[in-house]
Amino acid sequence: MPTALVADDEPLLRERLCGLLARLWPELIIVAQARNGREAVEMFDEHAPQVVFLDVHMPGLNGVEAARSIARRAEVVFVTAYEQYAVTAFEQGALDYVVKPFDEARLADTVQRLQQRLARAPEGDDAKLDAVIEKMSAELRRRVTTTGWLQWIKASVGTSVRLIPVEQVVYLRSDEKYTLVVWEGGEALIRKSIRELADELDPERFVQVHRSVIVNLHQVSQVARGPNETAEVHLKGRTELLPVSRSFVHVFRHM
Repeated sequence: MPTALVADDEPLLRERLCGLLARLWPELIIVAQARNGREAVEMFDEHAPQVVFLDVHMPGLNGVEAARSIARRAEVVFVTAYEQYAVTAFEQGALDYVVKPFDEARLADTVQRLQQRLARAPEGDDAKLDAVIEKMSAELRRRVTTTGWLQWIKASVGTSVRLIPVEQVVYLRSDEKYTLVVWEGGEALIRKSIRELADELDPERFVQVHRSVIVNLHQVSQVARGPNETAEVHLKGRTELLPVSRSFVHVFRHM
């Protein structure tokens, strides 16, 4: 039975898409639904579906970035309200797309194409996939404003409250219900999750490299490849090494 994952930060649109797919492709099993790109990557690694529907605009890790690590292992369909992204993908012949609001007839065409692709052997479209993702990523970076990113992190240090400039942060690591903030002047625990911080930090400076780790790119000295498509981040002037999981190693592959 064919399997799929649906990722969209709008619950009603997720339900609408799943409902249409159930009618147009009764054999398809939706194994997971994700609210953002990070969840999509994590759920993909857990369930390994054959098809992934990715909303382009999601908080934190967007659909295009999620596609970097998923595209070669599944059929990817971009879901977007912006026709220009869809056209870019479709012209390359490597991906399909669905434009919001969903049109049942157009989705039926997508379902037919997916069924045909799943029925035949892979055609080696990796280069095309990479080209599409790079074009869409560049367009997203051009359109997304960089104002409003988090500038300070408030943390309790002893009996005082410290305002830590984000440019001084070296990395952040999830610690159960807290997040450990490591900056140039020390360490502190804050009551905010890694997921919340990933949505608030400037993605041009901070990247998630593991489900529990975010690193400041300006603090990275080198990245060493590890086994099974993993890696380790070496930091400037520090001895600790940060793990890069398989789901996030693409962050450095395209730099």
